[in-house]
Amino acid sequence: MLLAEARIGDGRLVRFLAPTQADTRRLLTVIADAFGHRPPVDPPPPALSETTESIAAALARGFGVLAEVDGEAAGTLIVVQEDDRAWITRVSVRPSYQRHGIASAMVEVALDLLAEQGTPTADLIAREEFPQVVRWWRRHGFSQVDAEGTRLHLSRALPVCIEAPTAEDMQKLGRRLASLVAPGDLLIASGDLGAGKTTFTQGLGVGMGVDGAIISPTFVLARIHPSPSGGPGLVHVDAYRLGSFAELEDLDLEVSLADSVTLVEWGTGVAEGLSEDRLEIDIRRSLDPADETRWVFLTPIGARWTSVRSELEALG
Repeated sequence: MLLAEARIGDGRLVRFLAPTQADTRRLLTVIADAFGHRPPVDPPPPALSETTESIAAALARGFGVLAEVDGEAAGTLIVVQEDDRAWITRVSVRPSYQRHGIASAMVEVALDLLAEQGTPTADLIAREEFPQVVRWWRRHGFSQVDAEGTRLHLSRALPVCIEAPTAEDMQKLGRRLASLVAPGDLLIASGDLGAGKTTFTQGLGVGMGVDGAIISPTFVLARIHPSPSGGPGLVHVDAYRLGSFAELEDLDLEVSLADSVTLVEWGTGVAEGLSEDRLEIDIRRSLDPADETRWVFLTPIGARWTSVRSELEALG
């Protein structure tokens, strides 16, 4: 089963597959190669004691991701699931394939699969003796929640994943989200061209009862849709042509931010500075071009949105 594809630095195609029990020998080879080239620590990492039997047992308790380059196993990871928690283990990339982003891509695939299953958090153990590894996980959104000696327990909340099979379903999702928004809320929407960001915003506007047709504000950068009923207005921003937060600041969004709901399309990496509390909306297409299904990943950031996670889950 193909999970995803990506290109590495030299242009070669990486396929991310769901390994089966028959792949345990390939996974063992990758794990032994990757961990065997790390600096020695005491005690040695349990990964060096893995067998095909132990890997098979781990896969039976969750799932794995196998990265292939030209048919050769280049990287792997295993997710062990326990009740409502998921532990990411054995993240391994063979030395000859490192520094191409394969590990990051495998983690992203695993986190997406967990979000689709409704798993609220992902956890892992990192060794304090490898500070560069700990920093790598922190860059991927993980924070330390506990420690036992040199074993650091890192964790991160996962997005809420909602399926939208049609454009009408996307609009319905926007209308349902309107029941949760309040003045001062910041929404950041991302996704490829045609993914459905504006369609989602149209539904949000209908649910909020604001005035004016909601279309892409690409050429005017921002459109303001007031509420005739006295509710919050909707400020619809397109940051596609903006290269920095400083350019976004030139739109003077802070003036209306406290009294309106602000939705910024293409705002990832640009609009986060507007508020520490925000809802990030990542809309993705199905891998099949003929399939109109969209997957909407809602990531609550800050106390405002994490406090309504259960309501976000109910939107689906």
